[in-house]
Amino acid sequence: MTPVVSISGLTHTYPGGVDALRSLEIDVAPGVTGLVGANGAGKTTMLRILLGLLHPSSGSVVVLGHDVKTEPLEVRRRVGYMPEGECLPQDQTAADFVAYAAALAGVPKGEARRRASETLFLVGLEEERFRYLGDFSTGMLQRVKLAQSIVHGPELVLLDEPASGLDPAGREQMLSLINRLGVFGINVIVSSHVLTDIERTCTGVVMLDGGSLVRSGPLVKAQASGVVAVEVVERAEDVVESLVAAGVSATSDGRHITVEAVGDDVFDVILDVVNRQGAGLVRMGRRAVTLEDEFLGRAG
Repeated sequence: MTPVVSISGLTHTYPGGVDALRSLEIDVAPGVTGLVGANGAGKTTMLRILLGLLHPSSGSVVVLGHDVKTEPLEVRRRVGYMPEGECLPQDQTAADFVAYAAALAGVPKGEARRRASETLFLVGLEEERFRYLGDFSTGMLQRVKLAQSIVHGPELVLLDEPASGLDPAGREQMLSLINRLGVFGINVIVSSHVLTDIERTCTGVVMLDGGSLVRSGPLVKAQASGVVAVEVVERAEDVVESLVAAGVSATSDGRHITVEAVGDDVFDVILDVVNRQGAGLVRMGRRAVTLEDEFLGRAG
């Protein structure tokens, strides 16, 4: 499978000696990929380099088979970009602005107007398309930014914090739209520091921390770990003491007990101890490993 993006030895140092990216080696597979990391991890710098807006200090970047340094226009023709910050003209209608974005990408004028209407319908703004952007809510503006990034039919879309500043309802709408892009066969790279959003929308992940690569590859959804979480009614400390005496690693925090599972029989051991202590079992199960657990574990 040919990578959508291939990065080799990518380093970028800003004036003053600040290393934003350090010797990255990444192949991004087709699909929807999450670019994750804390604020300042280098996510936006990486997106700008993919667009050719920044030139790396060293290394090579190939997007959709084209070298960003030697073929920047070919890259931009095939890529859509949704920036994070406020960037929309307040005195234009949504239809005019999205049509203008299509025209900038080389779409003929009449076709640009048609595509603008279709794309605004896709993002749920068909009834508001002739309103001025200055009258739009934050959620509506985010959807306009998404519309302008896909109106020209790109092969790859770069989304920089697309759910930033949205209320819960707006966030749900945005995540649903990102999922639809993947269904339509558009490759997407989503930059976000909200790891739960990435888990809900992406098939792959690139983790950055302080400009360095933590991990890249397929995103494994939350799965059972080797840790068993137990909640009892009372006597948690006595249960832990008995488990440790039986050779099982366990700790307690109030009524909650964490057990390092060694084998499948650990559940029988826990049940036996809880019953003998008369502690009263509330719930028991393997703890799920989330993307946040993995990021904190590897980045820490």
